[in-house]
Amino acid sequence: MAKIPINDLLRQSMSGEVDFRPAVERVIARGQYLLGPECAAFETTFAEYCGVPYCVGVANGTDALELTFRALGIGLGARVATVANAGFYTAAALDIVGAVPVYIDVDPVSQLMDLTLLRIEAAEVQAIVVTHLFGLMHDAEELRRIADLAGIPLIEDCAQAHGARRNGIQAGSLGDAGCFSFYPTKNLGGIGDGGAIVTRNPDLFKRLKSLGQYGWETKYRVVRPGGRNSRLDEIQAAVLRAKLPYLDCSNARRRDIATRYSTLISHQKITCPPVRGDEYVAHLYVINCLDRADLQEHLLRSEIISDIHYPIPDHLQPVREAMKPHPPLPVTESLASQILTLPCFPGLTDAEVEYVVKSVNSW
Repeated sequence: MAKIPINDLLRQSMSGEVDFRPAVERVIARGQYLLGPECAAFETTFAEYCGVPYCVGVANGTDALELTFRALGIGLGARVATVANAGFYTAAALDIVGAVPVYIDVDPVSQLMDLTLLRIEAAEVQAIVVTHLFGLMHDAEELRRIADLAGIPLIEDCAQAHGARRNGIQAGSLGDAGCFSFYPTKNLGGIGDGGAIVTRNPDLFKRLKSLGQYGWETKYRVVRPGGRNSRLDEIQAAVLRAKLPYLDCSNARRRDIATRYSTLISHQKITCPPVRGDEYVAHLYVINCLDRADLQEHLLRSEIISDIHYPIPDHLQPVREAMKPHPPLPVTESLASQILTLPCFPGLTDAEVEYVVKSVNSW
């Protein structure tokens, strides 16, 4: 069997399910590449999909977080609750605005923020960033209650959770803002960088629109500090508009693959995530393995590519050396030594899924 990749964007684009070339050609023919009708139409459509009134397209997911922090007044010295197992992306945005991450350990099964620990810390922080990691939506309603009780903003990092729903509530719709990345490998991905922020708050929407366009109130009139050039370009917006109607179907295929893995993989050294419903869009399928390196080598010999998301917790990154001694995050650190990501993307065939299962079980 040919090599099975961790993801295959070319395979997905050549499948014929979504032909976004007419959308790209439409933009080229129009000759307007920024701040045009494609971005405006996508913002409206994506806001409706997320169940909120407002959406602001930006250049990438990191900008989405940074501009949200600035719009909410989260700046120098602000303490922000977050997790250390999500690839340092939130930490990078917090560093840009001068805020301080307060790392909360995670639940050993879901690998999401431990809300029991968050309740203890909530009174000591100025904001909460919750990451819907691997495509699993957190209990946003309980997070909203915790944030409201503490009187602080809740920001949803939805970069891996496009289309996830829990109790009928869409990811991104319960926080003060929901931040999305449209990096090509995302469940809803462009053909380059892109991002968006969704919100229910009209005043926050206005601040975000201004900050993404140099802090302008009107053209060339700067009224807000911290503004930047961060815009979702017309080609990316057109591609995303073409792909959005297929997102739920694509997520269902991802979830089906994940369900088959969790049902059929059986090995005493491997723990699979439980079978889940619409709250999980299977952006990544991550197992726990007591001898990860050996399993990875075994899979590679079988021409199956695996990966680790993420091998180094934020607080143990070299750039954080000056922060020692580190806060104890025993679950986060233990998981980092065991997690392994298996191929899980819509273009994966049934035969390939069966081959991955067979290869894992034969280890």
